[in-house]
Formats: sequence, structure tokens, C-alpha cells
Amino acid sequence: MCATKTADIEATVAQASSLAAAGAAVVRIAVDNAREAQSLAAIRERSAVNLSVDLQENYRLAEDIAPWVDKIRYNPGHLYHHEPQRAWQDKVRWLADVAARHDIALRVGVNCGSVDPAKRDRFPSGDSLGPMLASALEHCDLLDGLGFRRYCVSLKDSDPAKVIEVNGRFAAARPDVPLHLGVTEAGMPPQGILKTRTALMELLRRGIGDTIRVSLTVPNARKPEEVLAGKQILDDVAADRFPTAADFGSQRLNIISCPSCSRVENEAFVELAQQVHEITRPWAEYPITVAVMGCRVNGPGETDDADLGLWCGPNFVNLKRDSRSLGAFPYTEILPRLQAELKDIVRGIGAGPPRPLDGRGAGGEGGPE
Repeated sequence: MCATKTADIEATVAQASSLAAAGAAVVRIAVDNAREAQSLAAIRERSAVNLSVDLQENYRLAEDIAPWVDKIRYNPGHLYHHEPQRAWQDKVRWLADVAARHDIALRVGVNCGSVDPAKRDRFPSGDSLGPMLASALEHCDLLDGLGFRRYCVSLKDSDPAKVIEVNGRFAAARPDVPLHLGVTEAGMPPQGILKTRTALMELLRRGIGDTIRVSLTVPNARKPEEVLAGKQILDDVAADRFPTAADFGSQRLNIISCPSCSRVENEAFVELAQQVHEITRPWAEYPITVAVMGCRVNGPGETDDADLGLWCGPNFVNLKRDSRSLGAFPYTEILPRLQAELKDIVRGIGAGPPRPLDGRGAGGEGGPE
């Protein structure tokens, strides 16, 4: 996925070309407003790569996007953000009509942190996969009923075990529907690559999955690393090299962070994610989840399940503890506040002292009190 601003045509074409040169068969671009949609004609003219547009909260942009792309991805959970009084079924009918008229594909992209609220209400609060699966199956049924079959589905979570489970369940229910595989918000390499390998290689070993994506929190210039990691996964599957599954259970520190993309409102997001990795190392053995999100689209909902969640705006970082907002802090002030909240959580756990950071004592820089 391109991390450039889509309205910056030259930068976006250059990055799409670099991803294609690394081996990407499809390049995804985010479109969030009319200006970005208007840039697609020039991007298409200068790039022959297969373009998949990540349609964000305004589904109506599909009409402007469709003439210039090969696929549109929509998120069922985002269909409520515009024209909430209009039934989601009517919006999907309109999207399918646009896609059919322009002879392009659709992807139904279901994400763990932005599930259709009507589906979430039908399941127990601890069941995160039931709503995802129900939403995907319902959208498939509607598209089938409309006679539109040129679509695929993705069901993504930041937990590799959940990615394996929900995609396995979907494949059993709808083996006829192509699946796009990925671990959302996998984080920075090497951990992000390991999480993705764990989920995707197990699914591919079972014969589940048609396309894959590796999503990493890296600077723009390093985006081709995602493609190279994906190619390595496919090469290992082809050679029957399946590693022992890694444990990403609830007994260790888990940092999730979204991939750098065009929606990021401050490029300091990637540096902040790296700093969070560094300052949290003393708590590596504690069952704490920290989420770092780069924009307003993924931030509010996709930090709810974390013990501590940060989502980045242009000038401030919003800090959450569980689903409770703790306020917005300047980038220069967020790390000390995050450390204070971490220490409070650790005190509540009541475990022994955290591991020193790089051999420094407990009072060293970045370490616990």
C-alpha cells in the first residue's frame, strides 16, 4: 500500500512503481476526499500497475474513482459514516452498480476494530470474530443476490491466532469466495513480519487464501520491504518450509501499530511507533497491549481493545486507557505520559520488577520507577 499522499501525484506514482518493481501484483492507494479522487486519472495515466483503491468513509467517492482503478475496497463498518439514515444494503447496491458499469472488482474488507455496529450488538462482548464473520457473510449474500460475483473478502485482525481462526471459518462457509489475507496493524519489523508469517503460512498451508499483504510500520522509503516479506512467505510455502508457530498470547507485551499510509496526518507517527517500542522494552514480560495508530480512521475504534492506545493527529496524540480517553497531548509530551500509565498498570498487576533496559538499573532512562 502506498504511504504517500494520494494528491501528490509524482510521489504516489514513484512509490507505486517501486512497489511493483519489488514484485507487487496489486498496489493499494487510499482515497479520503474529492481532491485525492481527482488525482487518480493522472496516476493511472502514468502507472500501468493494478490499482486497488481503499475507499474510506465517503462511499460516494466510488463514482469518481471507478474509471481509473481495477478494484475498490470498502469496509462494511465504514458505510455508516456518511448518510447514516440510508440502509447499508442500498449503499452496497450502489457500489456494486458502479463496479459493474466500470468492469472493476470489489473487496469487502472487514477489520477487527471497525466492525459493523449492528453486527457487534448481536454477539457477546467477548466475541470479536462472530461479528466479523457475520458481516462478511451477509455482504457476500447481498452481492450474490445482486448478481455481482467479481469480489473478494478480507478478514483482518492484529492477533495472528484470530486471523487464522476467522479466515478458516469463512473458508469453510464460503469456499467459493476468494480470500485476501493479512494481519492488520502487525507493527514494525521484525515482529510485524513474524506475526504475519505465523498467520499467513498456516492459512496457506491449509490451502486458504488467494492474495496476501504484509502491513508494516516503516518509513515511506522502506515500503518495498512489505513486498519482499510477502514474496519470502510465498517462496517458503512453495518450498514447503513451514516454521514452528510463534506464540503471541496474552502473557507478554504486545505492541500493535498500523502500517504507514497516506492517511497518516503527521509523519512523526512512524518515529513515535519506534519510540514506543524502545521505551516499553522493560515491560516485555508483562501481559500488556499497546496500540499506536496513525490516523483518525483507524485510531478511535482500533485502540479500544488495547490496554493503552495512541492515535495520532496532525499536532496531538490522543491517549486512551482501555476505551477511556485520557486526553490529547503534544508529540513532545506523549511518551512520559505513556510511561506513567504503563507503570500504573504494572503496579496493578502486582508482579515483580520489570527487566532493566539495556543493562541499566531500574531507575535508568526509559526504565520503570
